[in-house]
Amino acid sequence: MNEIIIAIILGIIEGLTEFLPVSSTGHLILAGHFLDFTGEKEKTFSIFIQLGAIMAVVVYYWKRVLSILKFNFKEGLNVLHILFAMLPAVVVGLLLHELIKEYLFSPQTVIVALAAGGVLLIYAEKKNQRILTESLDELTYKQAFRIGLFQCLALFPGFSRAGATIAGGILSGANHKTAAEFSFLVAVPMMFAASGLDLAKSYEVISVSDIDMFMAGFFSAFVVALVAIMSFLKLLSKVKLTPFAYYRFALAAVVALFLL
Repeated sequence: MNEIIIAIILGIIEGLTEFLPVSSTGHLILAGHFLDFTGEKEKTFSIFIQLGAIMAVVVYYWKRVLSILKFNFKEGLNVLHILFAMLPAVVVGLLLHELIKEYLFSPQTVIVALAAGGVLLIYAEKKNQRILTESLDELTYKQAFRIGLFQCLALFPGFSRAGATIAGGILSGANHKTAAEFSFLVAVPMMFAASGLDLAKSYEVISVSDIDMFMAGFFSAFVVALVAIMSFLKLLSKVKLTPFAYYRFALAAVVALFLL
């Protein structure tokens, strides 16, 4: 299959799944496996196109992003909330980055993570948690840090960064909308940092001839993610997290049967 077509397909998958609690990395690994697009270039491509999806957050929440960058610590959501949420995953990610990329990027590990992440989503939904926070500006630093601890689970490919942080937000007392929106905003610096680190370490696997492919994936991910963000917030208010957990279980089962 033509690499540009593969890039667009993977970009669409990334845009659809980056902000849903179903694991974009897991879907990209599985799709790459079935499209016979694997190896170091595939891993770097998958990281790069996440930037397209993250840019969709910057565009959609541009006013909120600018307010955070003003470094106003006196009221509402500010840069310290983002830093507290980033800290645990940054530390663990730096320590385990090479091990994760070398050993965990496989369909088998994704199957396990899909199932485990589904269990967390159901637990977060079923636990009778009192809602303490109903907007981003009501989040405390303690809640932000706790969400950051949950985000560490997403270092396991297939677990889902969005799933881990949204579930963590709900278990920390935030309502569904606040948990989802904070998940989106934390993703911006996290993914820029992770992508930058990975590209700096993997630039040798990219050639000039790959630019068209990488950009096709980037822009398709951006456009689809922009639509997905708006749709997901509306969907989450109606169906909550449990249907996404069932989808994860079903996908893990289908892939396991196919591989066997």
